[in-house]
Amino acid sequence: MLSLFVTVLLFISRVSTSDNKASHNGLSPTESYFMSIWHNRLYLYSAAALVFGIWFSLKLVLKKKSFPKDVGSLVYEAVKKNDSCDGDTAAHVSGVKIFYGSQTGTAKGFAQDLSEEVTALGIAAEVIDMKDYDADDQLADECTNQSVCVFLVATYTDGQPTENAQWFCKWLEEASTDFRYGKTFLKGLRYAVFGLGDSVYVGHYNTVGKNVDKWLWMLSGHRVMTRVEGDCNVVKSRNGSVQNDFLVWKGKFLVRLQALAKGETKSCSGDCKTGGSCKNQSKDTHDEGEEKAAEQNDSSEEDLVESSSDEEESGLQDEHMSGSVVDMEDLGNIMSSAKKAKTKQEGQGDGNMVKLSKMNGVKKVGDEGERREMITPALRGALTKQGYKLIGSHSGVKLCRWTKSMLRGRGGCYKHTFYGIESHRCMETTPSLACANKCVFCWRHHTNPVGTEWRWKMDPAETILQEALEKHQSMIRQFRGVPGVQAERYEEGLAVKHCALSLVGEPIMYPEINTFIRLLHSQRISSFLVTNAQFPQEIRSLEPVTQLYVSVDASTKDSLKKIDRPLFKDFWPRFIDSLRALGEKRQRTVYRLTLVKAWNVEEMLAYSELIAMGQPDFVEVKGVTYCGESSASTLTMANVPWHQEVVAFVQQLADMLPQYEIACEHEHSNCLLIAHTKFKIEGEWWTWIDYERFQDLVQAHSDSDGQTSFSALDYVALTPSWALFGGREQGFDPQDTRFTRRNKTKDISGC
Repeated sequence: MLSLFVTVLLFISRVSTSDNKASHNGLSPTESYFMSIWHNRLYLYSAAALVFGIWFSLKLVLKKKSFPKDVGSLVYEAVKKNDSCDGDTAAHVSGVKIFYGSQTGTAKGFAQDLSEEVTALGIAAEVIDMKDYDADDQLADECTNQSVCVFLVATYTDGQPTENAQWFCKWLEEASTDFRYGKTFLKGLRYAVFGLGDSVYVGHYNTVGKNVDKWLWMLSGHRVMTRVEGDCNVVKSRNGSVQNDFLVWKGKFLVRLQALAKGETKSCSGDCKTGGSCKNQSKDTHDEGEEKAAEQNDSSEEDLVESSSDEEESGLQDEHMSGSVVDMEDLGNIMSSAKKAKTKQEGQGDGNMVKLSKMNGVKKVGDEGERREMITPALRGALTKQGYKLIGSHSGVKLCRWTKSMLRGRGGCYKHTFYGIESHRCMETTPSLACANKCVFCWRHHTNPVGTEWRWKMDPAETILQEALEKHQSMIRQFRGVPGVQAERYEEGLAVKHCALSLVGEPIMYPEINTFIRLLHSQRISSFLVTNAQFPQEIRSLEPVTQLYVSVDASTKDSLKKIDRPLFKDFWPRFIDSLRALGEKRQRTVYRLTLVKAWNVEEMLAYSELIAMGQPDFVEVKGVTYCGESSASTLTMANVPWHQEVVAFVQQLADMLPQYEIACEHEHSNCLLIAHTKFKIEGEWWTWIDYERFQDLVQAHSDSDGQTSFSALDYVALTPSWALFGGREQGFDPQDTRFTRRNKTKDISGC
């Protein structure tokens, strides 16, 4: 300050001297003033620089004083490097739950050590073995009980979770891509992840820790710290060993925990969830770049959910795929090239394509090895990510969510209510992932290939069925010891009794579909086959199945084109002929109507005419399931009808059908069943199926080379009262326990 005062005095004296000189030279006062400033500009610059330096020094001193003096350098760095991107809204911490996935006991030991340290701070701590924790029931509660969840997870052989963490990780992975849970299912959950791995295994280093962190983040969990990866490789470990890595992380976590307990918050740029960089994050965090890259990839990849029975479930959370995945919905040039190749091959007389024969036989011309596979490497990656267990080059199997539900005694699907299916013994599969339609409500958002005829390599039916059973049983075995799974139903679930050929695609396109059905029946497995009403000749040549479905998504040519978006140019004649072909079948037949509000619910009269044409045994009417935003469809939540709206539609439709009445209801699936009155015997509905009787009848039919025939009424069973329309249970089996997921978003899955 003294130097500033001296500088100002010198400046004033210089100005005075200059004024005197100027007055002697005859200059005006104003001119002399500006001349003085110009001649003494050096002093002005010095004064300005001095003022700025003093201001900056004062600011630094005040800022330093504002930070608590009793906070050591370690605490200061820990707070400074706090990588939490979301602002902490909780004012306190009720407790810390420490989950561990351990194979050799290291992670378990870390969990117990951390528990003792947390307890010493006066905060309640609980150590939880992942195999004893029912995430489906309990994890959502952690979002509201003010707890902080810590995950200490080790990576085991080939990048897999440890044995005690397998079920938890599987559930978390599926939930993160399941639209029924929603993107905000774990919003409010505060968590931290410490992974245990060995960098010697380059391809699988800390895979489980990365995945757990990613899945929690995808469900809107809130990181209180950036994931840290402990390394058992002492050469590359940042702190010399995984134990030291944990000790360093633990110190930072405890500091962060104390800050949370005091209600401290932290601002953020808000770009973290979109892959942007958080301005508050420390640049020297080794894992940050890797974590952000992983999150960006996952936000750009297509994340789909587990299937449910038939087409009811979707899992699309994000329509975009990774750069390596080709959208098979838009084949474009690929289809054009294939057609040109086909024309050329046929013109040369060496066509090497598989044709659908009248009896679904196989006509082969040319070398089988010359045809391409239906599942390309990119498509295989996308379908595997969605949870499919792929079989060969064109088939797949997937575990239905109702299978999981019934294993735990939480009820079966609508087919259990309508027809007596044992959902925990039902295998959902398809021998053809390809389809001839691009429906707007496609629950796979058109990631499966499309085509109007079979043009791919073909796997034998025996191989497909054998691998489907093995993969299905393998998925069932993963439920062994899972909390809530009933031991009796688990054992029953290992023996497949039903097969729903409705997973995705068009099963009837598979040239050996009749062989596949015969193999199912030879193992006394019932067959429920769904077709999209574009292959009338194949319907006629189809051997008897337990129940044959035709999807009737619209009742007029224009609405069918708008909703199903078929590939065939003659789609409407094919559609009508398929319904007539269905009417020629003697076994059980079903129309499936999917109601899309504002699109097809007003076509009551046209629907009644189609029903009169095909005379199906049953008509299933179900509200459409919203599968998430998609550039391939304009469908929104506004198109999803409420259950009351579906009931009103069905009641009006039934009144227009003299030979039909409403028989059953499954409220949870937003679905009702209209049945032909021939199934109402002496005032009681017989919509259920005697499956053992059916197997005997189909065996007799096969032994007689088709001479011995049978009809739908030959294998009926009495429908229980709880399944009937208007019942108090609304289609829920009273032997099971109704479970309502504690989710913040309404479950509109309808299944």
